[in-house]
Amino acid sequence: MLKHQLIQPQINEVLARAGHHAKILIADGNYPASTKKGPNAEVVCLNLSPGCVTVSQVLRAVLSAAPVDYVNTMGIPADDDYARKGEPPVWKEFRKIIKEAGLDTKVEPVSKWDFYKAVESPDHVLTIQTGDQALWANVLLTMGCRTA
Repeated sequence: MLKHQLIQPQINEVLARAGHHAKILIADGNYPASTKKGPNAEVVCLNLSPGCVTVSQVLRAVLSAAPVDYVNTMGIPADDDYARKGEPPVWKEFRKIIKEAGLDTKVEPVSKWDFYKAVESPDHVLTIQTGDQALWANVLLTMGCRTA
């Protein structure tokens, strides 16, 4: 029996094969997961219905199972209407989850187009597609090393 919170077999399998610097995308329901992915990436669809499951729920489970060095969100372009609203509320939730996981990692936005480039890299090994309806809720994790 697994001791961490992640019990989805395919996600566990990919994480077990992933090494340092591998990239894991937890995508919201708006992300084009079928076209924006790396050549080595597998896609696991957890988008059961609108709002189920959320990026935050998946983030909590993945952080319980894998070491993470970096957490990047998709930055909002200045010309996007949402940019005037400030930071999306879900980013605060991500920070809380990261802190609860005992990590000293910051949530750092990456420009939208650089985010897509990072996801399309050979280091991208997994996309977990959610049904999250929160805007700008995509999270790109960079795997760290397992330490003693």
